[in-house]
Amino acid sequence: MALLRSYVSGEWHTAAGEGAPLHDAATGEEVARISSEGVDFAGALEFGRRVGGPALRELTFHQRAALLKALASHLREHREELYALSARTGATLGDSKFDIDGGIGVLFSYGSKGKRELPNDTVYVEGNVEPLSKGGTFVAQHIATPLRGVAVQINAFNFPVWGPLEKFAPAFLAGVPSLVKPASSTAYLTARLVELIVESGILPEGSLQFVAGSVGDLLDHVTAQDLVSFTGSASTAQKLRAHPAIVRNSVRFNAEADSLNCSILGPDAVQGTAEFDLFVKQLTSEMTVKAGQKCTAIRRAFVPAALLDDVAAAASARLAKVTVGNPAAEGVRMGALASLEQREEVRRSLKALLDAGSVVFGDPEQVDVVDADAERGAFISPVLLKADPERSEPHEVEAFGPVSTLMPYTSTEQVVELAARGGGSLAGSVVSADQEFVREVVLGAAPYHGRLLVLDAEDAKESTGHGSPMPQLVHGGPGRAGGGEEMGGIRGVLHHMQRTAVQGSPAVLASVTGRWVTGAPRTESDVHPFRKSLAELRIGDSVVAGPRTVSQEDVDHFAEFTGDTFYAHTDPAAAAANPLFGGIVAHGYLVVSFAAGLFVSPEPGPVLANYGLENLRFLTPVKVGDSLTVTLTAKQITPRIDQEYGEVRWDADVTNADGESVAKYDVLTLVSKEQP
Repeated sequence: MALLRSYVSGEWHTAAGEGAPLHDAATGEEVARISSEGVDFAGALEFGRRVGGPALRELTFHQRAALLKALASHLREHREELYALSARTGATLGDSKFDIDGGIGVLFSYGSKGKRELPNDTVYVEGNVEPLSKGGTFVAQHIATPLRGVAVQINAFNFPVWGPLEKFAPAFLAGVPSLVKPASSTAYLTARLVELIVESGILPEGSLQFVAGSVGDLLDHVTAQDLVSFTGSASTAQKLRAHPAIVRNSVRFNAEADSLNCSILGPDAVQGTAEFDLFVKQLTSEMTVKAGQKCTAIRRAFVPAALLDDVAAAASARLAKVTVGNPAAEGVRMGALASLEQREEVRRSLKALLDAGSVVFGDPEQVDVVDADAERGAFISPVLLKADPERSEPHEVEAFGPVSTLMPYTSTEQVVELAARGGGSLAGSVVSADQEFVREVVLGAAPYHGRLLVLDAEDAKESTGHGSPMPQLVHGGPGRAGGGEEMGGIRGVLHHMQRTAVQGSPAVLASVTGRWVTGAPRTESDVHPFRKSLAELRIGDSVVAGPRTVSQEDVDHFAEFTGDTFYAHTDPAAAAANPLFGGIVAHGYLVVSFAAGLFVSPEPGPVLANYGLENLRFLTPVKVGDSLTVTLTAKQITPRIDQEYGEVRWDADVTNADGESVAKYDVLTLVSKEQP
């Protein structure tokens, strides 16, 4: 059988020797062999730092985002091949799509978020400018820049495609190269995934490396600029977190570990309600998708004591319809566990759980299977238990397979306390239409969970379900769940970057960040900035326009024309009584409209459209007779890499005759890259 190759230091490496065998989870046949013997781990890390990192840092966030989308499109063309190989891990076609399509979806999602939420630049500016002095000459700004190391990613066996891609995407978007080490039992699928990526030639060299087999002395060589992300057991996470090099160098360590996730049925969700049916369907689905081998699967199902027997009967009826067997066989809804070793581990955990309860459905020792040998393949029956919630075992022992435990509760306070006894979870769900109950449970359970799904008849049709992590949201949890956060949208990107507070003058901050800030130099010229293309426009280009005097006729006309007859603009007595105004004031939107009329250059030119305002604040009331001047300054320039135009953010500051700011806001325009 083929010996899986590692991809390190820009080339494929085949280990010496035979390697350890890997088996088809359903048939027991040998699929491949695996070994990392001979891999130079120190050299691989150095290659990532020396070659991959600089290549990624030369690209802007938008360029990296575009590469993620291109990679996602390429992998989508090879899904059928990946599905076929995934079946050998024991996964049904539905399981394979959950893993493979889910991973590709993460690439697409981060590609979109990178373009939409990050600048077309190499530095990320976070938050507002912080004033540090009265005169405004000493200010500060937080920025985030890519770490100069490698993101070491050690993954679990249950998601050989989604697992690597959900870690790789935010690291790549941040500008940090990855070294991926999958769990051995399903590494042949990850190996093919990496082969497809390397063969595509889409990614810069050094941005992705892959190790098939053990990590050897890899962690001995990590530095303060590297990161380690781990998915697996809490005990292994604890050992890795305590590795001398990780401790000594304060290496960023993210773990997603054991998680005794719960689902809570509300007292209102009696038999016959939509919520009752949703709870049962979700519970049985979470037990059987991927044969229950999901870090987010429901392990503890809390049910009002009066509904326990109804739920047990309904869930058992649904589980009885689940056909177990060879994933390639027609009609099979649940395949095998990833390995025979994993099946034995599940059986050992079940024995501990049975000390606290009894079996409601299933037999952990035997199962009828379709088109397979139940002993050669790693098959096990779905097993639903019923247990005493005051016993410790259901809150401490995780059977990582198609196993869940029903437990009764008698009050909201009790079920919140029971949810917390899991010691920290990745995901929980509350199934109820009683919003007061939901609020109490969510607020009580939130400190112990990374994600909480509230499921009811209203959101059920569009809900992605209890066990589906979304790349836009935090994937992680406190305590036992590892204490980390994977993905989480831009949070996942920033995890791979260093946040730095830069202090200096406004001119210095503008130079460092590429954004004009108040107090930085402005450039006025005979050429109106609206006459400049992106190629000609520079940060700080500015125009000062005005003054224009606001008359009573202006205010009256605006009120009549718009229908905004709020008393402060139309009733002198009432306006005078208002302590904020002391008399008639101009509409705020009249001020903004006058400002636009002052700064606009109306002839056709590079400016294609005004597409909005942001951060608008009215600071000082404008009274009849006040004169307005507006200063418009190019604040940020963001070319779009796939269009012939880009976005320009302008700082607008409207002042009165005394120089007081009456309104401040950002004007957003689309501007051609070249003169039309």
